[in-house]
Amino acid sequence: MYQWIVLLHIVGAFVFVLSHGVAVYMVNELPKQRDSGRIMALLDMSSASLTGVYVGLLLLLLGGVWAGIDGGHFSRLWIWAAIGVLVAIIVAMYLVATPYFKRLRLSLGQRVMGMPKDGPDPVPLGEAEILAIAAQAPAVVLTAIGVGGLLIILWLMVLKPF
Repeated sequence: MYQWIVLLHIVGAFVFVLSHGVAVYMVNELPKQRDSGRIMALLDMSSASLTGVYVGLLLLLLGGVWAGIDGGHFSRLWIWAAIGVLVAIIVAMYLVATPYFKRLRLSLGQRVMGMPKDGPDPVPLGEAEILAIAAQAPAVVLTAIGVGGLLIILWLMVLKPF
């Protein structure tokens, strides 16, 4: 049974990385854009991938915790370190990405979380201002956090160093 549980964990990780890859490519494309319509389309595509991101994250967490319990791994430090790295990645991504994408969406006149439902829609900024915000995409930082964190988690899970 343990191998099936690990398979669930791996499938979840695969779905998560595959779906979240859309956001990785999107954030790296934003600074190259010269048209706010294309920026909006990239943001919409990234938003559309979120269902896969959350389903994948749920499956990988469910499979990972289950495998950790079934395999008796919670007495080992590597699994706790992997969970800590995952939490650190999520927090860091949220702190870096959320303010930037909120600002970019508002500049495009899109509603964002936290706005009153009955409040007016934001007023879009001019094309030059939108492009200036898009050019400031924190692509390098977000990619480094995501890829670096993923490599650390893989190292912990495969080599189980402690």
